[in-house]
Amino acid sequence: MNRFFAFALMMAVVPAVSAQAQVRSEPPLVEEGGRLVLEAMDQRMVLPMPDWLSDAQRSDGTARANVETVYIADETQALLEIYPKGESQALWTTLYGTRITRQTEVSLVDYRAAVMSAYARNCKPEMTGFFQLGPDEGEKLAPLGFVCGSYLDNLTGYQGLGEVMVVSFRKSDRGIAIVYQEWRGKSFDPAQPGSWPVATATVEARANQLNSDAQLSALD
Repeated sequence: MNRFFAFALMMAVVPAVSAQAQVRSEPPLVEEGGRLVLEAMDQRMVLPMPDWLSDAQRSDGTARANVETVYIADETQALLEIYPKGESQALWTTLYGTRITRQTEVSLVDYRAAVMSAYARNCKPEMTGFFQLGPDEGEKLAPLGFVCGSYLDNLTGYQGLGEVMVVSFRKSDRGIAIVYQEWRGKSFDPAQPGSWPVATATVEARANQLNSDAQLSALD
């Protein structure tokens, strides 16, 4: 799903900024100890490696050279998306990303509701579903899953396609972040996991990994 469709619908939670303020650039992304680290919005996000990379690529310092990235930031939010080598923002089968904001006054529960609304509005209602992987523990939210068996017909370039997504939520003293992965393929029946563009075991494993390994903290 195109981030610009989804996140434009979250402005009830995230203040709107002008399109002119959004700057696309090389991401401030480095490899440290077998993980990726992004520093943005006065925060530090530690991310597990993309799961499609080989064990060698995850550990030998070549991860950045073996993926495609898009990074867009303005004064209040930063968006990083990572794609397999050779894929792009327009044409992808899987993507992995994080979005960091400076929001501090919004609860994670409210932020999660905004994310759910944003994703659902791009999908045919009868083909939309959400699932939670485990119970919430206070402000520590369980990862959320989303299935869209078919995008809305009026989304140019997305006709005949659907996706599965998992997202984990983080909050620091300086803001909120989500870390997520999506898998896209031909339209499918959400009620039939065998028709999804990704195996349910892969979805669950990645959700658990994002939930346990992704870390957000305020920079000194």
